[in-house]
Formats: sequence, C-alpha cells, structure tokens
Amino acid sequence: MRRLISSGSSFEGEIGYSRAVVIDGWVFVSGTTGFDYATMSISDDTVAQCDQALKNIEAALAEAGATLSDVVRVTYILPDRDDFPACWPVLKSRFGEIRPAATMLEAGLSDPRMRIEIEVTARLSTAPGT
Repeated sequence: MRRLISSGSSFEGEIGYSRAVVIDGWVFVSGTTGFDYATMSISDDTVAQCDQALKNIEAALAEAGATLSDVVRVTYILPDRDDFPACWPVLKSRFGEIRPAATMLEAGLSDPRMRIEIEVTARLSTAPGT
C-alpha cells in the first residue's frame, strides 16, 4: 500500500509531489528546505535553514511512523558547498549516533533564498525483515 504524506506546503500542489511517500516499509522524504510551512517564511541563515529542514523532515517521518533513527540515507544539496561545514554541528546533533549513508551535492535550488535542501530515506522499524 502506498501512502502519501503532505506538509501542507503550497509547493506540493503547485508542482505535483508529496513531502513523503510510504511504501513497503520504506519512507522516502522529498528534498526538504528550511521553509517554515506555518508562516511560509525562510531564514537568511544557512544553519537556521538546515535546522528547520530537519524539523520539517522529522514531522514527515513522525506522520509516517518513523524517526530520524530510522534514516538510512541522506542527501544534502547546497548552492554553495562552502556553507556546508557550518551545518555540521546541527547535522551531528541529529545524525551523530545514527550515521546514515550520506552525500553532499553542490547545485542550484529552485528559489535563491534556499541555502540547503535535505532528502532522506528511512526504513520503518516495524517493516518485515527489520
């Protein structure tokens, strides 16, 4: 069974995607930025955006029945790779013990205000074979 999870962001309907998709014990969370979806605002600070993106991801995972400890893969996308080291303390605080497989890419994002986008894949701990 395929279950779609929405953050309530207007982007999802405008573009045609879900914040997350749950299928066969897996949770695929779309690239998530530092927008605060309640106010549709975004900080100018990369580290603040990183923290907010992780909060947005945690909310999607919670709705799927997962937590950050279920994350097995993470991809970080930044328009400026030089901004990445400043995010490391925030990332270590969330993923330090979990240590998912990770990739960082430097690429343009869809809005110039966006300084980081984070995508994760998680495996539900209640999935068969886990």
